[in-house]
Amino acid sequence: MTDASLHANPQGPASTRRDFLFVATGAFAAVGTAAAIWPLISQMSPDAQTIAAGAAFDVDISAVAPGQQISVLWRGHPVFIVNRPAAALATLKEAALIANLRDPDSSVLQQPPYARNWHRSIDPQWLVLVGVCTHLGCIPIFEPNKDQQGPGWPGGYFCPCHGSKYDLAGRVYQNVPAPYNLPVPPYRIVNAKTLRVGENPPGETFSIDEVTQL
Repeated sequence: MTDASLHANPQGPASTRRDFLFVATGAFAAVGTAAAIWPLISQMSPDAQTIAAGAAFDVDISAVAPGQQISVLWRGHPVFIVNRPAAALATLKEAALIANLRDPDSSVLQQPPYARNWHRSIDPQWLVLVGVCTHLGCIPIFEPNKDQQGPGWPGGYFCPCHGSKYDLAGRVYQNVPAPYNLPVPPYRIVNAKTLRVGENPPGETFSIDEVTQL
């Protein structure tokens, strides 16, 4: 689920461990959730050279059902795209959830200015996140259904490496290892059927390299 290689890492043991965890978690997630996480990826992903270069590319979102997540690769990282139904959006404003979040107002620079809002997106319906846990770079698992992580779970993301949790806007919970919200990449909605990853809306200049942690 990631194009990270397993060759010797010149940056040392810490970097090697991070790469291993990223790959291992991807394999773990694939066993039980591949159908939910990666549908349509072969049709929507650009070629390897385009991915490596970080060029913008279009994703057809016309067939993404409410409540469904698809993923594409951009700059070597998974990018999650979720069609959030109204019920899921309603949970993001609940006081009980907000009280359990570390950065509910997205104060830390983990998103473009146009995604610093309660839904962390341009259009509330469409969530776009870099699917890399801000703890050690593992790939969080999409668990959108109520109570999947126990009573009171409103839906969101769970990282199986060390138990970090995020809501359906990618906002991190308190008292978990991950320090920051999931990053939001530059993107724009071209039309009702097309979302472009890697390109800002007109007049915006955000770069993913600006985030506090990827």
